[in-house]
Amino acid sequence: MADDSGEKKHEATDFRRQKAREDGNVARSSDLTSAILLLVGVVLLDTTGPAIANSLIGLLHEVLTSEATFKTDSRTVMIDLIRQTGQSSLALLPLLLGMLATSVIVHYAQVGPLWLPEKLGMDITRIDPIQGFKRLLSITNVTRLGFGLVKIALVTGILVAGVWSKWDSILALGTTGIGAVGGFVWETMIELCRNVAIALVILSIIDYAFQRWKYEQDLRMTDEEMREEMKMTQGDPHTKSRRRKVQRDLAQQRLSVDVPKADVVVTNPTELAIALQYDPKTMRAPIVLAKGADLVAAKIRKIALQHGIPIVERKPLAQALFREVDVGKPIPATEYTAVAEVLKYVYQVKGRSIQEITETLQSQTEPIKKDPKLGQPT
Repeated sequence: MADDSGEKKHEATDFRRQKAREDGNVARSSDLTSAILLLVGVVLLDTTGPAIANSLIGLLHEVLTSEATFKTDSRTVMIDLIRQTGQSSLALLPLLLGMLATSVIVHYAQVGPLWLPEKLGMDITRIDPIQGFKRLLSITNVTRLGFGLVKIALVTGILVAGVWSKWDSILALGTTGIGAVGGFVWETMIELCRNVAIALVILSIIDYAFQRWKYEQDLRMTDEEMREEMKMTQGDPHTKSRRRKVQRDLAQQRLSVDVPKADVVVTNPTELAIALQYDPKTMRAPIVLAKGADLVAAKIRKIALQHGIPIVERKPLAQALFREVDVGKPIPATEYTAVAEVLKYVYQVKGRSIQEITETLQSQTEPIKKDPKLGQPT
């Protein structure tokens, strides 16, 4: 049977995706950004172009007719130059801001927030001729070369078809004035550029879909890569198993030390077991020395029997203590009455004085009543 351990049959994990992202490996298409920028630029030129042209023509007229143009005073010339540069920049500001905003939005839509300052440094491997030759002959670059040839052919076809459709109008320009020629050239240029931009956007969307698919395929993982990642993120399974065994052994040792100190073990009767200790002289309230369910509960009961510690069945009380109280913590005031009844019973069985427990707990809660959590002792 063939060894298929090298087959990438697992989807990429979140850890692998994040690691690839930190390395700058994300799915994106630079062609998509360029195509959308071209389309937005054409639309902005179509809508704001006349206003920009009028503003620049007015500025040029002012420059040519301004007295400062014919002065040799360097200070006057510099001030006038700065003012005129500012005015021309304001005329182009809507176009520049629109292009900048489009670039940021398209980039963010593709890769999201991504800041990699380490990529700003020089990468020596990129100037390695051997590695560069390998990259040049990679499937990705060959695919991009073919894609680029398709774009060149498409753009050429659109331009030729556009010019051909207006050939009669072009031939008739000789009978029109200079203003009509300028308007015709502008409208034709905008139309051709818009058609080219739309075609490039469609091709770039296809390219982005391909890049996304290839990115997902490259991130897929083999069985060995999955095992290595599990070791890296969760630890070696064998080490984890040994760690759990050590933790179980330590827990068993704590039970063997803590349970013998208990005054009573409250049970469910078999599923839960809670070991309680109370010394009125040093404790404000009884504390939980140990608790457990199923096998741990059985271990607590076994240790209690070995050391002669009373085991009392109180199902609601056991459930409440198991759910609400952590090991080493005192019981809540809501359980004082029920626990006091249990301890009174245990002290009576042992022949110990119950005066201290009664006085202490009665001073912290209402007079002891028959609690619904009480049952019959075992």
